[in-house]
Amino acid sequence: MIDIEALEEKWLAPSAALIDAVRQIDGDILILGAGGKIGPSIARLARRALDQSGSNKRVIGVSRFSEEGLAAALNAEGIETIVADILDDAQLQALPEVGNVLYLAGTKFGTSGNEPYTWAMNTYLPGRVAAKFRNARIVVYSTGNVYPFTPVLSGGATEDLRPDPVGEYGQSCLGRERMFQYFSSVYGTPLLIYRLNYAIDFRYGVLLEVAKSVLAGKLVDVTMGHVNVIWQGDANEMAIRSLLHCDTPARLLNVTGPETVPLRWLAQEFGRIFMIEPQFTGEEQSTALLSNAAEAFRLFGYPQTTLKQMIGITAQWLREGGQTINKPTHFQERKGRF
Repeated sequence: MIDIEALEEKWLAPSAALIDAVRQIDGDILILGAGGKIGPSIARLARRALDQSGSNKRVIGVSRFSEEGLAAALNAEGIETIVADILDDAQLQALPEVGNVLYLAGTKFGTSGNEPYTWAMNTYLPGRVAAKFRNARIVVYSTGNVYPFTPVLSGGATEDLRPDPVGEYGQSCLGRERMFQYFSSVYGTPLLIYRLNYAIDFRYGVLLEVAKSVLAGKLVDVTMGHVNVIWQGDANEMAIRSLLHCDTPARLLNVTGPETVPLRWLAQEFGRIFMIEPQFTGEEQSTALLSNAAEAFRLFGYPQTTLKQMIGITAQWLREGGQTINKPTHFQERKGRF
């Protein structure tokens, strides 16, 4: 069977560049939303990098921690945890003051039919957080969903493209950005808005969803046509290093992989590995939800994990029965209904 710890050590270990970066970060790191899909891995990466740098700075994870045993597991790895529902303003205000905040809180899955909660989490709460942590550097997780679809041949949306989100989820995420930008301008808070477009890990993401469909003989919907993907470990590194690039007015940064990946080709690659002929539905469109991350590569270099490596890791994980997270990306969605 697959050795989870060995894989995580190989693919999620901090790089020399990250270890050097955390030495330069002034103050402790607070992660809001540390119990979600991304939170535990970025908390562990930050803790490992700080330990290897010789720093005693704190990593503090804040979440409701609804997953049983997660808070205890993080505590055992040297990550302090605070159980809190930060939509409750009293609990938010009780959080410690820190020098650095990674803001991962938000909602996407199941937003259709639950729009008021979506707007509360994605737009109202950011304003409260921005006011609370006005004296910190803040990296705000956002999404490529704030952009309109762009022609596949364009290379994807750059940070200069005016947002024009499709659907209420994307609109609420733009609201998140605007709230943080507003309070950054009021208080002079250094800020970086981190527009992430499809990070993938062993347990979730576009590659896993396509691979599962191929392996099960299900139809792969290629209507969206093309996607961007980046390995979660690389995305986490860029997020932590982004603390050194916060600015006022707020800085915008697209984060994703360098390729515009055809979904049909991706399914065929998994089909080759599994020795299964993929089955398709839909017809590729001339536009897609794509981001251009050239500025992130200028700042941080290209991702360490290549697309072919990601495909191989995902196929191995799935074939050997590795645990997965049931939170589909809905990458096929063209009407913004999540």
